[in-house]
Amino acid sequence: MVHKPIVFGSIILSCFLMMIACKSEKDVAMMPTHTKSDTLKIKYLALGDSYTKGESVPINESFPYLLQDTIENSTLLKVQKLQVIAQTGWTTTNLINAINSSSITDTFDIVTLLIGVNNQYQKKPVTLYETEFLQLLQQAIAFAGNKKNKVFVISIPDYGATPFGQSNAKQIGKEIDQYNAINKRISDSLSISYINITPLSKQAKTDMDLVAFDGLHPSGKMYSQWVRLMYNDVSTAMFK
Repeated sequence: MVHKPIVFGSIILSCFLMMIACKSEKDVAMMPTHTKSDTLKIKYLALGDSYTKGESVPINESFPYLLQDTIENSTLLKVQKLQVIAQTGWTTTNLINAINSSSITDTFDIVTLLIGVNNQYQKKPVTLYETEFLQLLQQAIAFAGNKKNKVFVISIPDYGATPFGQSNAKQIGKEIDQYNAINKRISDSLSISYINITPLSKQAKTDMDLVAFDGLHPSGKMYSQWVRLMYNDVSTAMFK
């Protein structure tokens, strides 16, 4: 009789411990796990001109491809499709025409837009840029399935800081600022994220490693700085 309470207590303790163990196993089973099979596949559309194409650098050093690599190396996202619609010398008119002839039917999880330097260089009317940039941005939003948080406008670099533009640096910088004021205002009016890389581009004046061999376009080092600047905003949008 003296030992029965002890035996009974041992039985209760054993049952309690078994219940805890079962609950723990259940909790572990319910915890989210991430494996390669969980990788989310996304699509990225890059719209622009030579700065998006990556003139004078290997394709893997252009900013769309560097952004793709950074996303894949830093998250569980996989860029299933990267489509670039961009060519050296394109104005807003050229980009509109290229989009119209591309017959795109996909929607995209990321859309970047960087356009305008050739409007400035070719001395197109500023009013034309304002009208066509708005059209392009609205098209970019449509490509993103009307999800504005998936669209990113990138400011125009100041090529007055490069050897090519240094002889007229002051005027180039003034005009680029004017164009960027337009694309920033339109982006803000539509609640679109705006990535201001222009201050970075000005560093080329004192660091030639930021300029490609042609003396005009950004180097891979410069593009990597752009990507570091835009990455947090882009990656955050992917999980919303």
